[in-house]
Amino acid sequence: MGDGRKKSKIEREERLRALSTKREQEDRRSKMWIYGTGAVLIIVLIVTVTSIMLIQSQDKNRLSAAAKKPINGVQSFAGLTRNHTLKQIPNAPYPPAGGDHSPEFINCGIYPNSIDTAKAVHSLEHGAVWITYQPDLPQTQIDALTKEAASHPYELLSPYPGLSSPIVATAWGKQLSVQSASDPRLPVFLQAYLQGPQTPEPGAPCTGGVQG
Repeated sequence: MGDGRKKSKIEREERLRALSTKREQEDRRSKMWIYGTGAVLIIVLIVTVTSIMLIQSQDKNRLSAAAKKPINGVQSFAGLTRNHTLKQIPNAPYPPAGGDHSPEFINCGIYPNSIDTAKAVHSLEHGAVWITYQPDLPQTQIDALTKEAASHPYELLSPYPGLSSPIVATAWGKQLSVQSASDPRLPVFLQAYLQGPQTPEPGAPCTGGVQG
C-alpha cells in the first residue's frame, strides 16, 4: 500500500513538472513571437519614417532647385508704386501684383469669399503670395489649394470674381496663371516668391492686420 501511494505521488509530481515545463515552453514561444513581431514592426516603422523623410527631403531639394530657375509663364512687373491710399482702387480682371494700396493689410490665411484687393496688395508687400481662383472652380481643386495654403503662413487664398484664368498666383511684382491646382508650377512659384527676394518689406507681419 505504502509503495503504491509513493509511486502515485511520484507520478503526480512528474505530471505536474511536465505540465509546468510545457507551460514554460509555451510562454517562451509566446514571448518570442511577441518580441519578434514587435521588433519587426519597429523596424518597419523606422524604415517607413526614414523613407518618408528621405522622399520629403528630396522633394524639398527638387523644389528649391526649380525655384532658382526661371518659371515658365511668370509675368514680371517693374516700377510698382508703394503708396498707401484710402482712395478706392478698382478691381482689375487680374489681381494687381503691386502698386498703391490700403494702409491696412489682410491677415494671411484661407478665405471662402472675396477679399479687399487694396488690402491684399499690402500683404503682398510684406512677402505674401495671393492665390486667387474663379468662384466656380471645382471643389476638388479648391480643396487641393486649401491644403497647400494651410502649410504656408504667408499665403492668401480666396476666390476672385471675373478672373479670366481658373487660378492666378500673385506675389509682389510676379504673377502666374494656371488652368489647374495640380499644375507643378504652383508649388515652385510659392517656393520662389513667398518672402522671396522681390519682397519690398521682407519679414513684415502677415498676422495682426485685418480679416478679409
